[in-house]
Amino acid sequence: MEFDNKAVGQTIRNLRESKNLSQDVLSGLAGIARSHLSMIETGTKQANFQTIWRIALALEMRPSELVARIEETAQKQSASAGRL
Repeated sequence: MEFDNKAVGQTIRNLRESKNLSQDVLSGLAGIARSHLSMIETGTKQANFQTIWRIALALEMRPSELVARIEETAQKQSASAGRL
């Protein structure tokens, strides 16, 4: 499986929306700029591990759980692409 910025962004966006948080609120909780979070969510910017860690804590989850969710999303997207 390859690293996929879009899977990272989609996972973070889905988790943020499931908690009814705006980008402004989540970015504030994570201590990052809203524009940075927006670029991560759209897959145009790659988040480093420190940023993933901060976002996970802001989402009230363990960083390993966030990484596992990202991996699940990437696997689903990869499987969907293979079916086309």
